[in-house]
Amino acid sequence: MRKIHTVLRLFHEAGLSQRAISRSLNIGHGTVANYLTRADKAGLSWPLPPEIDERALELMLFPGTSESLAQKKFVEPDFCALHIDLKTTGMTKQLAWEEYRQTHAENGYSYSQFCHRYRSWLGRQRRSMRQTHIAGEKVFVDYCGPTVPVVNAHDGTFINAQIFVAVLGASNYTFACAHASQKECDWIDAHTKAAMFFGGWASLTVPDNLKSGVTKPDRYVPVLNASYEQWADHYRTAIIPARPYKPKDKSKAENGVLLVERWILARLRKHTFFSLGELNQAIIELLTELNNRPFKKLPGCRRSLFDDIERAKLIPLPAQHYEYQHVRNARVHIDYHVEYDKHYYSVPHILVGAQVEVRASTRIVSLYHGGKRVACHTRASQNHGHSTLKEHMPESHRRQAEWTPERFEQWSADIGVATHSIVCHMLKAKRHPQQSYRSVLALMSLTKKYDRVRLENACSRALQLGCPTRTSVASILKKGLDTLSLKEETARKDADAHLQDHDNVRGSGYYH
Repeated sequence: MRKIHTVLRLFHEAGLSQRAISRSLNIGHGTVANYLTRADKAGLSWPLPPEIDERALELMLFPGTSESLAQKKFVEPDFCALHIDLKTTGMTKQLAWEEYRQTHAENGYSYSQFCHRYRSWLGRQRRSMRQTHIAGEKVFVDYCGPTVPVVNAHDGTFINAQIFVAVLGASNYTFACAHASQKECDWIDAHTKAAMFFGGWASLTVPDNLKSGVTKPDRYVPVLNASYEQWADHYRTAIIPARPYKPKDKSKAENGVLLVERWILARLRKHTFFSLGELNQAIIELLTELNNRPFKKLPGCRRSLFDDIERAKLIPLPAQHYEYQHVRNARVHIDYHVEYDKHYYSVPHILVGAQVEVRASTRIVSLYHGGKRVACHTRASQNHGHSTLKEHMPESHRRQAEWTPERFEQWSADIGVATHSIVCHMLKAKRHPQQSYRSVLALMSLTKKYDRVRLENACSRALQLGCPTRTSVASILKKGLDTLSLKEETARKDADAHLQDHDNVRGSGYYH
């Protein structure tokens, strides 16, 4: 840095020698002498006129090395156009310089001067332009701080609608919409609407660390919400949350939020909205105007820049529309069911104790283990109910699950009328039919030891005796009474009656 003005002041005003000035300003003696000689040749006298500053003084003493003359020899590059070109995938400063030199071979800057002057120009621009974003590479998302009240026309209550903002990195093309909350379902639905608005999506998504997107914020390895990750897989994008308390990581979103607050929300502050649809319609109309506003220091506007450099670079939208699914992990209970939203859904019984992933949409509940779907159920709304598939049950449970009153009645009817009557009587004897299942199963098991004809006869005999129970039927079969007629059984009882009177029988009178 030259100190010409100070050298002249110390020499003429303070009366110091050239060597004293050299020691005082820590510059060479020859430099001091050169300054004084050039000032004498330029006809300068002390004190200097007030309009001559250090810059003007340098140009008067060193006219051959002034930048103004150097600039006349070289053609200045169009740094605005260069800045836009560098946002295109594959474009580099080296390639831009070579194209510049092809046009200005005789009066073009060297590559080092080209880069130096571009960095100097870039440093004089607004802070939001200092980062170079490749077209189609990043999209920044966030919520506005201010909310918009939406009034319920029926009862006068209102909700504070949350305003979601998405900004593409290279073109600054902006999207905004309103939702009832910042919950997970609204957060993901806002992303889906933004993708439809852009007609595609960027390779990287940069959100803030709100709970709906990031389960556990971390500077190095943040834990993402499972549903948010599933959405990212569907749209083939990677999510890279901004570092906590580092707003510069999402400066595009911060600037987009500021613009939406100033040019959209501020203009809607005096309007009264009675539905989210009405509010979103007003936002879209003002959003079109915002994206068509000309840049102040760059040619074009957000919409034209988006059409020129970014639209074609976005990842195309999937053919199938994304359907929101709530994703959570759950452990399989001992009854091979998983609880979700106060309802129980079955999985294969071999997964008891394992951890599975539940993916629930408005219609379907799917369960995954090891990345493979192991069960799928229609979503049920019954609290504490069970949705169970037979193929998920063990063989023994499956057989037990098939026990129904209708099945028992059908089995007994196939054997005979008497058997059917006893089974019906047994099922109705208890408050709940399930309480009689074991007795009926025991009656059914008698067919393994006795044939069906004998069982039917035994049941008929039990009905005649007024004892329609399993124990009566089993006793009749064991004693062979089912093979005797009722007269033969009466004769047998009469023959055994004299055995009741015997000298060895003491009788009731013995005891006193």
